[in-house]
Amino acid sequence: MNKWVALLILPFMLMMTIDSAPVQADSTLGIHVDGAILIDADSGKILYEENADTPLGIASMSKMMTEYILFEAIEEGKISWDQEYSVTDYTYAVSQDRRLSNVPLRRDGTYTILELYEALAIYSANAATIAIAETIAGTETEFLKLMDDKAKELGLKDYKFVNSTGLNNEYLHGMHPQGTGEKDENVMPAKSVARLAFHLMKDYPEVLETTKIKTKVFREGTSDAIKMDNWNFMLPGFVYAYEGVDGLKTGTTDFAGHCFTGTAKRGDKRVIAVVMKAVDANGKGSYKARFDATRALFDYGFSQFSEQELLPAGYKFKDQKTLNVNKGKEKTVSIEVKEPIRSMIKSSEKDLYEPQLVLDEKYVKDGAIEAPVKKGTVIGHVKVVKKEGEDYGYVDSKDLGMDVVVTEDVEKAGWFSLTMSAIGDFFVGIWDGATGFIKGLFD
Repeated sequence: MNKWVALLILPFMLMMTIDSAPVQADSTLGIHVDGAILIDADSGKILYEENADTPLGIASMSKMMTEYILFEAIEEGKISWDQEYSVTDYTYAVSQDRRLSNVPLRRDGTYTILELYEALAIYSANAATIAIAETIAGTETEFLKLMDDKAKELGLKDYKFVNSTGLNNEYLHGMHPQGTGEKDENVMPAKSVARLAFHLMKDYPEVLETTKIKTKVFREGTSDAIKMDNWNFMLPGFVYAYEGVDGLKTGTTDFAGHCFTGTAKRGDKRVIAVVMKAVDANGKGSYKARFDATRALFDYGFSQFSEQELLPAGYKFKDQKTLNVNKGKEKTVSIEVKEPIRSMIKSSEKDLYEPQLVLDEKYVKDGAIEAPVKKGTVIGHVKVVKKEGEDYGYVDSKDLGMDVVVTEDVEKAGWFSLTMSAIGDFFVGIWDGATGFIKGLFD
């Protein structure tokens, strides 16, 4: 080939080489946050995470824990929605602070728990949140103990609660909970925030009936009326509206920056996104920055993932279809997956997942369960793992339709059978010992 011709076509050959080279996927979605996570709201599967294990300020996302404890107290009959709360010096002082999100409370006023809850969930009202904490526990200091206990129960990690609202304690007029610093603030990793939101929505889905309300008037028809616009600007009709959004909780402080735990549903798919300390490309925090980051996470979840059945109900593990039974009329019992296991995964990756059996050590010791055994007893759960490629796991997979159960009853053997079995085991032990001794002589 003429060298001049070769020089002319060389640039085109290089362009073709570049165009045909495989595109390397970014490890991030290009969002500007200190921490973020996206999960499937039904299974708890993590679809994306970015610095999700680092404790960061959570601001008013803290109120999701207050909501959880409130719903639980209502469910257990400890308080009621129509119960009246009388304003204290603490809640009065905080409610009059117009630097904060608040509905002003009268010093001599009384308010129902429902009114206070709506102010919390829609308007992130801080004094209303403290009022709920005082109603449930007597004082916010005592309420912190409930928050810690619930966090442990839900399996949250690396959290610190210093108040019920998420405010910096310096805004609490010197009345912050005992044992906390005057400038302390709540912290938690994005993964724990997602786990909290996951359980709140699983256990009390009715929370979305309130968090989806765009605007409501507090004390409508009175001289205390105040319009409460939801701080979630991704709700339909708002400036950053996103199809399917109906919750969940915003948060903003100087320390935490602009944070958001959002949830959206499209068809049968629902996701939960958490963004922490979101900023724009210039490094400036704003409402837009947190909703833009959330939008990117939502888009990724809805476009790249689909819900698929990974295991059918009744699935039996190839390597362990039965479990040994001690002291039973039967020596073994069959085990299987209780319910179909479905999860949002990338459509092209279904064949990359495999199930693993995780036995519950409380019931199964040394590979056996003790009789009597009832049909349907949960003896473990399924861990679905990816054979290759990146997989983030689950925020929580227990008690979420991933149970493994026994398929039949096994009665306890009678005393005679147990005695004969013990005698048999005794002689087997002697025989094994003797044969081992003789074998050792000839080795």
